[in-house]
Amino acid sequence: MPEIRVAVVGVGNCASALVQGVEYYRDVTEETKVSGLMHVNFGGYHIRDVRFVAAFDVNRLKIGKDLGEAIFVEPSSCAKFASVPNLGVEVSRGPILDGVAPHTKKAFRVYNEKNCTPVNVAGVLQEAKADVLVNFLPVGSHEATRFYAQAALTAGCAFVNCMPEFIVSDPGWSERFKTKGLPAAGDDVKSQLGATILHRNLVRLCVDRGVEIEETYQLNLGGNTDFQNMTVEERLKTKRISKTEAVTSMVPYEVPTRIGPSDYVPFLGDKKICYVYVKGRKFGDLPLTIKGKLAVEDSPNSAGVVIDVVRAVKLALDRGRSGPLISISSYAFKHPPVQVPDDVARRWVEDFIAGKREV
Repeated sequence: MPEIRVAVVGVGNCASALVQGVEYYRDVTEETKVSGLMHVNFGGYHIRDVRFVAAFDVNRLKIGKDLGEAIFVEPSSCAKFASVPNLGVEVSRGPILDGVAPHTKKAFRVYNEKNCTPVNVAGVLQEAKADVLVNFLPVGSHEATRFYAQAALTAGCAFVNCMPEFIVSDPGWSERFKTKGLPAAGDDVKSQLGATILHRNLVRLCVDRGVEIEETYQLNLGGNTDFQNMTVEERLKTKRISKTEAVTSMVPYEVPTRIGPSDYVPFLGDKKICYVYVKGRKFGDLPLTIKGKLAVEDSPNSAGVVIDVVRAVKLALDRGRSGPLISISSYAFKHPPVQVPDDVARRWVEDFIAGKREV
């Protein structure tokens, strides 16, 4: 199979997990007993078919370095689980725009805009012959996300939006990709087994079993730069919408709900701790309470999902499909164009791989 040429925006923890994952699973086979993968073979594409061809960041310590080295540069705190060789991809200086909040400029080691000029992003993507651009910008990057989405359109490459700015789920933006003949997947990537998918399935279980949910919450703690960035509430508007709708879409009636990042705990590093609470009424109108705790290494929790997404996007490119990819978006993202239960989305993806669904 031909390679999948991938560019990434934001060389942080999520990019680190993705790059490491491609190396870690390079030699696995479908017969190998292996943890962490949902698909070894995705429509004929193996994990090793992913090739990184471009990367963009604003951290002065990462710019100019090879991607294989830059993923481990501060403030990255993703666990190191694979040795990554020199990839021959130099990290380019991207525009800052609103991709960095004022309170994280020091932590992100942002370059001096007065002395440095960002690259022509669309030009770099074209020169690298990128098939797909993966967006790992920080939460709250409204302007920056739209800049990179437009750069992908200009360069003629597909777009994967892993953060909670609404591009693929926005009819206007999705139509732009369809008009250009380019596929797009998003928005706001789900973890392999994270807070949102756990919460979704708990409330779906209650609904399916006749429990009337009275109230529910999901509180998250973490110590990486993602949580540091989200200490400013004004950057959280779309994040709260994305996570909340992912859960409440499983309930056919209104429920008092509170979901979102709760605190930044620096010593947790890339570990994320989630508390889920569901209160309801069961048979005989008697009370029921569910309390759950989930602890994970945050960034690697999404990398396996993204590996599936980029392969789905490449299949769409191969098949001449364009616009929002409904199947993989519903399966892999919190705020897709169409919300369905996870078992339905999984079935859609398998049908997409088999060619039974167009998008």
